[in-house]
Parts: sequence; C-alpha cells; structure tokens
Amino acid sequence: MSHVTVRSDHRPVDPVPPSRPSRRRAPRWARWCLALGATLMVLSGVALGGSEYLLHTATSKVTQQNLLGAAAAPRQHRTITGAKNILLVGVDTRPHQDASQLIRSDSIILVHIPADHSQAYLVSLPRDSLVTIPAYDNGATPYRGGQNKINAAFAFGSRGLTGPAALSHGFELLALTVRDLTGITPDAGAIIDFQGFKQIVQVLGKVCMYVDETTTSIHVGHDDKTGQPAAPYKINPDGTVNHRIPGVTPNIYTKGNHCLNPAEALDFVRQRDLLANHDFDYGRQRHQQQFLKAVLHQVVTEGLDSPTKLPGLLTAVGKTMTVDDGGIPLEDWAFAMRGVHPDAITTIKTNAGTFNSRTVPGVGSAEILSPTSMSLLHAVRNDTVAAFVQAHPTWVADSGPTSTAH
Repeated sequence: MSHVTVRSDHRPVDPVPPSRPSRRRAPRWARWCLALGATLMVLSGVALGGSEYLLHTATSKVTQQNLLGAAAAPRQHRTITGAKNILLVGVDTRPHQDASQLIRSDSIILVHIPADHSQAYLVSLPRDSLVTIPAYDNGATPYRGGQNKINAAFAFGSRGLTGPAALSHGFELLALTVRDLTGITPDAGAIIDFQGFKQIVQVLGKVCMYVDETTTSIHVGHDDKTGQPAAPYKINPDGTVNHRIPGVTPNIYTKGNHCLNPAEALDFVRQRDLLANHDFDYGRQRHQQQFLKAVLHQVVTEGLDSPTKLPGLLTAVGKTMTVDDGGIPLEDWAFAMRGVHPDAITTIKTNAGTFNSRTVPGVGSAEILSPTSMSLLHAVRNDTVAAFVQAHPTWVADSGPTSTAH
C-alpha cells in the first residue's frame, strides 16, 4: 500500500511506493520490549554482539520500582516459566503539570504471554469501565472504596502524593482493582508516560503506521493567518471539548499510511473526541495499541543496531518507563521472550469494540463489561486466549496495513 504523509495544510501528497525491507531476525532487545509491555523497555542489541555488557547497560537505563505492592504474587522463588500476565498502564502527563492534580490512567492494557512464550496478546480495559475499587490507605489520603470508573483507581491511590510515591500507590490500587475484577495476579507491571514516547520517536526520527480512521486533533493546530502553532479547541478542566477556536485549523490525520514525526505521534495517540467512527475511548485504545506495535515493528525491521542510535534510545526508554519486574530479573524476561516477534502480537477488543454504556448515580456514564468480555479476561487468567480468539475472531483488532515507508 502506498504511503501518504500529512502536509501542513493536511492535503495528502502524491503517493510514493514504499521500499520493501528485508526480513531480519528480531534482536533480543526488541523481544524483551514486547515482554515487558509491548514497547521499547530494554535493549540488549544482539546485532552489536549480544554481550553481557550491553545487556547490563540496557537494564541499568530502566527505572525499576515496586509498583504492584500487595497486588503482586509472592516474590520468593519466582521463575520465568509458564504463562505470564503484565499490567501496562499509560499515563499522559503534561509539562509543568500541577502536582496537586489527580493522575488518571489514560490506558490500561493486560499483556498476556502464553506458557510457550511464542506470542503476546494485548487486551485493553476501557478507562470508563465500571468497577468496584477496594478501600485503600496510601498514608496520605485514605480511600474508603466503592463503585467508580477503573481509571479513578490510579487517581484515588495516588492522591495527596507526588513523585515516585504517587506512581507506586496509584499503580498498586489499580492492580488490586484489576485483580478483584479479573482474578488475575499480575506477574509484572509497567507505567508508560506517553509524553516520554516523543523522545523515543525523536531517536527513531519518525514512526510509520496505518491510521485506520480520520482523526481530528483537539490539541494541536495552526493559526490561519500566521501559520504558527495554536490550540484549535477550548478544553474544559475535565478534558472535554468546550468549543472550536475561530481562525485556527486543527491537525487532521487522514485514514491511510502515515509517517508521523514525534509531535504528531504523541498528538495522535491522545485523541478520542473527534474520531471519524465516533468510537472515542475504544478508538484511542486501538490507536495506542497500534502505535506501540508500529514502534516495535519499525525498530525490528530497520535493524536498530547502530551505535549512534542505541545510546539515545536507551536513555529515552529509561525516561519513559517505570518497571516492576515482579521478582524475576529483567535478564530472565529477555531470555524467555527471545522467540517473540512483533508480528506475533495480537490486540483484542473488549466489548467487541462497541459501547455498552450505563448512567450510574455519582459516577456518570460508565462502560459495562459484557459477559463475553469477562470470558475474555478469564481466558487471560487461565491461559486459554488462543481458544477465545478462535471462537471470537471479530474481537481481534485490525491494525490495518503496516506502513513501511521511510
């Protein structure tokens, strides 16, 4: 499929036939990325020799922290064998964000690795899913528990705290909520800061991916008179759209193949309000999954084994992710996931990607996970996801053609 870029006036340029990259063996560090969150978590660089020194260098760049807390499995004598489930949480912090503001989880993904470690499944939990959040005392502002949207768990766990403490307590309460909902005890966990992804894409230069629906940005645009960057919409304090700002044209990411620069990539994965299919959070979840896959695919197919790029990528990853290895050394995660290729990542939609909303007093409009969605989560717990996918093929998210333009 031809590659289409986005011009400043948002008209597609003439298609350019993409070059066909040669198939390369996925380097160990790329497989490791997948294992700990389906993205660039740590890099060992087989093409650079796969030495223990490089492996140590990669692990030393990753921020490690106890995130799971009471939600973790017992850490004594943990091994990498068997099926594994990783809780991946995306947060969308802004530069100079007020520390007193609640941190809500923007994306919640369960990464399931079957017992044979041959592939990975990504299952997103809608952030508006109605759940019961357990009572929790973070030492600053206790929460007495109750029904709410699942992304509120991170906020209630972290409120009154700042820095690493906010992340660890927010993640712990979210992990406890997921455990109570699904019966899944995460084997590891990670927080991705989508703002940090901008730095990763800066090292890559771009990320090429298929945009499956035309998406209008509510955050980024340009002044029609001066051409300078400007916000196209007035945004309410709760993040909802208030009104369009006259004289400002928003960025539009048209359906098709695109190579996005760092600013465009970060802007695209944030959007949920003005999507062509009106699928809101389901659309954003799908786009974030597709983006993670595209980054990993690009790293592998372009053979990022260059000494000039690897140090910067390691540094960017270290700033982007905070990891709880669950008591299993990161080196063991890397070795166990060495056979996983980016093409073996399957993304699955909860509620089949359709809305199942209900207005709940004191909560507002919330998503209700269907009985089939609960069966999917039970399949994650019992390592029977392959059978679920076979029985429900329409629940697999279509990532569209993979853009290979350079």
